[in-house]
Amino acid sequence: MSRQRTSIALIGILMLAVAFASVGCDKLNIKKLQANYHFNKANQLFRDAKYSKAIAEYENALSKNPNLMEAYRFLGESYKNLYIPGKDNDDNKGKATKALNAFKKALEMEPNNKDIIYSMGDMYDKLKNFAEAEKMYVKIVDLEPANMNNYYVIAEFYKRYAGDKTELREKAKDMYLRRIETDPENVQGYAYMADYYDKLSTADAKTLSGYMDTALEYHKRRLTLDPTSAEVYYTIGVNRCEKARRLPAFLSQAERVAVAADAEKNLLKAIELDKNLAESYAYMKILYINVFAKLYPEQENRYMELANQFGAKWDEARKRQVEKLKLEKELKKTTG
Repeated sequence: MSRQRTSIALIGILMLAVAFASVGCDKLNIKKLQANYHFNKANQLFRDAKYSKAIAEYENALSKNPNLMEAYRFLGESYKNLYIPGKDNDDNKGKATKALNAFKKALEMEPNNKDIIYSMGDMYDKLKNFAEAEKMYVKIVDLEPANMNNYYVIAEFYKRYAGDKTELREKAKDMYLRRIETDPENVQGYAYMADYYDKLSTADAKTLSGYMDTALEYHKRRLTLDPTSAEVYYTIGVNRCEKARRLPAFLSQAERVAVAADAEKNLLKAIELDKNLAESYAYMKILYINVFAKLYPEQENRYMELANQFGAKWDEARKRQVEKLKLEKELKKTTG
């Protein structure tokens, strides 16, 4: 769940929350009617990203009706949107404090509201308060153990803080594994785990080789679930290309030849399945220049020529992608 998608979801929730702060006899209560008026006005300002003005209206609503949980929640969201991570002054710190206070008030009213808990975790994350952010994200997983997206959110959180910290790397890995265990037939879980290992870095060649081989195993599991996916063949090709390219001193000549051949086979399979997957052509060019031309120096001219040919095909495929995106935008305009 990206922060951009979260913001869009919040706006959608606001559109549904507009008129339901008071029901039945409460509609006759003038203060609650006034609270609803300010709440609705604040929601529109929030949707328009006018957060300072929205804050004033949410506070007006709460002064009339202090039981409006959603007003506290979006008061917190407004302050959070105004907060600038890393800016160290009293005004900015005050916005963070006010955001957290509003979220805490909302959470008192609905202790198991995962959206509020996520917002608090996100705020602590912006403040680089790892311990408090972790508590919030773990709580979401505990509340919704069957929701696979929650495992991804917390795994990505651990990755951001991990660096060379083995404990946090293991926590991230555990969350990816729990996502797979939640739905073993879901190909995306294996994709996340493979990507995790593909992006791990270390100065130790043996360890790096192990990471790459572990990633390959998860890519292969993806392939068993989705055997006609060009994207999976592409990622396998990239994985093998990077191993041959980045570990020339660690691999024997025979091992490097075998890994390079595997990279070529999978990238060509990806192209066979999807001729519009531009990235496959790009990696074929990289493979021929950075691996094959060095493995077979006597055939360097041949591989450089092949690299140029795939480079030209990459340009053509990129143009097709751009044209397709342009057409899709035009279609959206005409149908919207």
